[in-house]
Amino acid sequence: MLMQHAAASTIDAGEFAAWLQAIIASLRGDAGIEVPCGDCVGCCVSSYYIPLRPEDRAARARVPATALASAPDQPAGQLMIGYGPTGECPMLEAGHCTIYIDRPQTCRDYDCRIFAAADIEAGGPERRVINQRVHAWRFSYRDDDARRRHDAVRSAAAFIRDRWQAFPGLCAPTAPTGIAVLALKAHAVFLDPATASLTDAEKAQSILRASRE
Repeated sequence: MLMQHAAASTIDAGEFAAWLQAIIASLRGDAGIEVPCGDCVGCCVSSYYIPLRPEDRAARARVPATALASAPDQPAGQLMIGYGPTGECPMLEAGHCTIYIDRPQTCRDYDCRIFAAADIEAGGPERRVINQRVHAWRFSYRDDDARRRHDAVRSAAAFIRDRWQAFPGLCAPTAPTGIAVLALKAHAVFLDPATASLTDAEKAQSILRASRE
């Protein structure tokens, strides 16, 4: 749990309700989202494979073949930007992205505030730089409803992480990104007082239904 750790400094993550609406729209592909990264390059140095989608034509034209890699659990033929021996993106030089204007959509969509919202870390030691940022984010709240929604996201993430066996076919995500994304999409389940009386299997079904709406 993130609250067990104290950040050396804090960074304004924005007003929670407004951010929640924006990130859900982004996750559903309805709109992009602006992330106040500043000089942080955590996602660029954390051993991430970056998919090159068909719409990433400008990025593909600038990424050399030597920077491409095959990622585990990806379909054959899926182009991915790999990473170096210390986890850095090969398109990063002197702390700056060399294809920033043409960067892939995955890079544009990445928002590590999802982990702060879900009260989880982004991963293990390979995500150390991102986790430092995650611990530093601090949301503000315009009203009690915003606070309730944040509590609901945390509750959803905790359930998905700890009760994964309740999901049909054990289909619950187990990686931090999947847990956080599903919790954001389905947090409304935990706004409903009636959810407390449901069995774990019923809660899991409700989460899956909500995530598809």
